[in-house]
Amino acid sequence: MNPALQGYLAAVAEELVATGDLATGADQLSAVAAAVDGSSVLLLVMTDDTITAAARRAVIEDVLDAKVSTLVRRLVGQAAQVTPAAELPAALHGLASHLQRWASGDGFPSGEAEEPLGRMAARHRVGGYAAAVFASLAVADIEGAEDELFRFTRIVEAHRPLRAALSDRELAVPARLSLVADLLGTQASEATRRLVAYAIRGGRARDIVSTLDFLIEEAARARGWRVARVQAAEAVDESQQHQLAEALGRLAGAPVELQITVDPVLLGGVVVEVGDLLIDGSVRHRLDQLKERVLVSEASYRARDGREGT
Repeated sequence: MNPALQGYLAAVAEELVATGDLATGADQLSAVAAAVDGSSVLLLVMTDDTITAAARRAVIEDVLDAKVSTLVRRLVGQAAQVTPAAELPAALHGLASHLQRWASGDGFPSGEAEEPLGRMAARHRVGGYAAAVFASLAVADIEGAEDELFRFTRIVEAHRPLRAALSDRELAVPARLSLVADLLGTQASEATRRLVAYAIRGGRARDIVSTLDFLIEEAARARGWRVARVQAAEAVDESQQHQLAEALGRLAGAPVELQITVDPVLLGGVVVEVGDLLIDGSVRHRLDQLKERVLVSEASYRARDGREGT
C-alpha cells in the first residue's frame, strides 16, 4: 500500500475505533469500492491518468457527499489524491479489506510498530497520518499542536539520554510509547500525543528528531504557513524577526513562521533552514570557509615551491 495512504488509514481507523464506528466505516468503504467497480462512468474518471489527482479527489468526494461518514469520505478522497489512477480501484478494496479485518477483531495495530520502511517511505507514512489528524482540527488547534511539537522536539534534541532511548531500535515500541506518554502527560493535546506516538510507531527510530521536525513543518503547511528554523548566535529582537520573516516569506512564497534557537557557538549571524533550503550566514561558517581557503592556498604554495626547487 502507498505509505502516505497507509498512514492516513491508520489515523482514520483510530478515530473510527474511538467513536465505535469501525464496523460501519468498513461496510461503507466496501460499498464505495463496489460502486466504483460497478459504474463505468465513475471507474473511467477515477482511472483516467490525464485527470489531475486533485480533480479526481474532488469528483469522488462530491459523489460521496452525505452518503458516507466524513471520515470514510476523507479516506477515499486521500486515496484518489495519492494513488496512481490505474491502481485506485485496487487501493479502495485494499483499504476496505483492512478495515473489515480490524472490525472483526483481527489485530488492529494501535500501539504496535508498523512494518519497517526506508527513510523517505517512512516519512511519507508519517505525513499521511498527520494529514488525517490535521483534517479534523481547526486552524487554532493545529497551531497549538505545532507549538507543543516544537517544544517537545527541542527537549528530545537537547536531552541526550532521552534522544538515545527514543532512537534505540532495540527498545520495544511499547516502552518508547510509554516513555513519551509519561513525558507529555495530559497537558499536551490529544493531537500532539497521537502525532508523537505515530512518529515512533510509523517512523524510523534513528530519525526521531528529524521526523518530529517534519511533523512541525506539516502542521505549519496545513494552516498555509512554512516553518523556518533559525539558529542565531544571540537573541533576535522583534524588529529583526519581522524583517527576517518577511524576507524568507518572499523567498518561500508563503508566510513564514520563525522557530529560533540561540547557539553561541555560531559566534555571530544566523543559520536558516526552510524545507530543503539552507542559508548559513554565521560567523563560524565564514571562518570555516576562510580557513579552508588558507589551507588550499598554503597547499598550492608548497606544491609550487617544491616544483621550483627541483
